[in-house]
Amino acid sequence: MTPLDPPSKLTRKDFVSDQEVRWCPGCGDYAILSAVQRTLPEFGVRPEKTVFISGIGCSSRFPYYMNTYGFHTIHGRAPTLATGVKLANPDLDVWVITGDGDGLSIGGNHLLHLLRRNLNLQVILFNNRIYGLTKGQYSPTSLIGKRTPSTPMGSVDPPLTPAAFALGCGGRFVARAIDVDAKGLPIVLRRAHQYVGTGFIEAFQNCPVFNDGAFEHFTAKEVAAETQLHLEHGKPMLFGAKGDRGLRLRPGVLELEIVTVGEDGITEADVLVHDETNRAMAFLLASLEPPTFPIALGVLYAAPSTAPTFEVALLGQNAQALAKQGAGDIDALLRKGHTWEVSAGG
Repeated sequence: MTPLDPPSKLTRKDFVSDQEVRWCPGCGDYAILSAVQRTLPEFGVRPEKTVFISGIGCSSRFPYYMNTYGFHTIHGRAPTLATGVKLANPDLDVWVITGDGDGLSIGGNHLLHLLRRNLNLQVILFNNRIYGLTKGQYSPTSLIGKRTPSTPMGSVDPPLTPAAFALGCGGRFVARAIDVDAKGLPIVLRRAHQYVGTGFIEAFQNCPVFNDGAFEHFTAKEVAAETQLHLEHGKPMLFGAKGDRGLRLRPGVLELEIVTVGEDGITEADVLVHDETNRAMAFLLASLEPPTFPIALGVLYAAPSTAPTFEVALLGQNAQALAKQGAGDIDALLRKGHTWEVSAGG
């Protein structure tokens, strides 16, 4: 391409690498990869301006399959590398790919600080409630009683809820989607990319080898309508095969309950309207799970983008210091103060 050539319209092919995709047959990672490759061209960001950064795990093979820049880094440290990349070149479109083990166990501290700092990038956390790459040990999201090679008598750890973790860390955009949801996943990818700040997406991803059907209680076709709540800002939180079941706050307490429109005098006006700027409600929605409640999908929380992102604030400070004090001299700094020379004779 010459400088005079207009930029061509991007397609999925522009983001597909020449590497053979190597995940187990039936793995949910394929669906997530496909959704990302299909959605990225809409953003108008060139592949050479895009970076995928991952840690360790099945999901962390992701950068190999994207025709972009990428780093396959060390266990749990993708957020740290991503921070460095964004500070070095804020114009890059940075994506962090991690899993429930990589991001919430050894990488929990790093993910915490990425979320609270609010860099302008996107995080996709693949949650399959298991360690897949290392052959099926339990992970921070595995359910109590889960039998694995590392918990032969069943896990006794209460599972961590990724969306609640993100909110608790100060995350300003938190969303959820199912790996094979060809409609819902691209929606949250678009919203996360549009958001000025850290966009956190939890993708419920099936591991057919070591934890098959972990989310079947709400992903199976025959139960999906009654167990999935698809959130839309400004719309009543209704679900069910007839769309007549909804959430409301139990009178007198900060607690959700399910009601049915048309029964006991309940009307649609009694059903809560989703407000994605309501952080307290986002925490309540993050904790819902079948069989008692439906799983909340879509954008749980999107804080108003008023505060500057981390890289803007930090690089702004650097610019102020440079304007006030000048570029400085690293050699002079190293030689400042007490110095000495080591001679041949000691």
